[in-house]
Amino acid sequence: MENPKRKILIVDDSSELAQFVSKLLEAHYRTSIASDGQTAIQKVFSESPELVLLDLKLPDIPGTEVLKKIKEMNEETAVIVMTAYGGEQLAVGLMKAGAVDYLSKPFDEETLMGAVVNALKIRDAQIEDKRKEIYLSLERFFPFLAHEVRNPLHAIDGAMAIIQRRSDSKDKLLVQSIKVIREEVQHLNQFVQECLDFVRPPVRSRLAEIEINEVLSVAINMISHIFEDVSGKIRITTEFDAGLPKIVASYEEIKQAFLNILKNGFEAMHEGGELNIKTRFESTSNLGYIEVIFSDNGKGVEKENIKGLFQPFFTTKLRGTGLGLAICRRIIEERHGGKIRIESDAGKGTTVRVELPVRRDE
Repeated sequence: MENPKRKILIVDDSSELAQFVSKLLEAHYRTSIASDGQTAIQKVFSESPELVLLDLKLPDIPGTEVLKKIKEMNEETAVIVMTAYGGEQLAVGLMKAGAVDYLSKPFDEETLMGAVVNALKIRDAQIEDKRKEIYLSLERFFPFLAHEVRNPLHAIDGAMAIIQRRSDSKDKLLVQSIKVIREEVQHLNQFVQECLDFVRPPVRSRLAEIEINEVLSVAINMISHIFEDVSGKIRITTEFDAGLPKIVASYEEIKQAFLNILKNGFEAMHEGGELNIKTRFESTSNLGYIEVIFSDNGKGVEKENIKGLFQPFFTTKLRGTGLGLAICRRIIEERHGGKIRIESDAGKGTTVRVELPVRRDE
């Protein structure tokens, strides 16, 4: 499967140069332009580009500061610095600060394209190395965890069932205590299952042609039953593109990813709200992709927490496992070649955008 066009942000106060670079790149990449540092920082936050072409001399903020901010927001964003000033000494300093390459102005198309391709390769390799290191240790630990935790949990659950049958149902404190214990057992069982879902390798034989709108409808019905106590207070609206092409994917894994996203939305609106789900197809020159947008008006996420949402065990919830979105990312990006990103404002709501590539017939 091929990926949708990758995103590149061009940051330069020269509109002429920025447009020129954009024209050179737009046949192969999705480009966006910022003319100053503040706009660049905002676009990195909202658009999540994979690569930033950054001019060092900007009208409001020094490029070195913008580079620092970019790496603070998302260290996986690759940065190529563009400047007509400085030399090798400056380039070395910028590399230490997180840039992957350095282009001296003026540059030609061949130099630019080579730098972009190389920077994206470096970015992908660094991400893969980091994930492999994390996953290798987790894959060794989680099966052991599942065995050692699940066995006593089953014993506890069975013992509580016996206690419940032999207890006085009129003793409200005892009934409530049993309920709490069984809920905690269920919570731990769910945590163990999510650990296993996170490290489980993909099964290629399960790939088949699926319809995204159908998977979403099933996931919506399931989440409404899971959150039956609050579903009446949450209004779900859908805007499904009836002309979506099928994609080759694992039905169960995509459904799981959608369920995790919907679950987050419901939990963010436990007192009521609105959840909108939209699908659309974007056609490109040699492939296409389906975009699924989940938007809720729940409590949202603080900006400083967005960066960590996809990291295993990072959670902003009191009883969250911190694996839901990590599983989503692994399913959508690593196993299906897609993209997932989150935009959120504390107190206003959250939007999750999922892109899944469509294999086109040759």
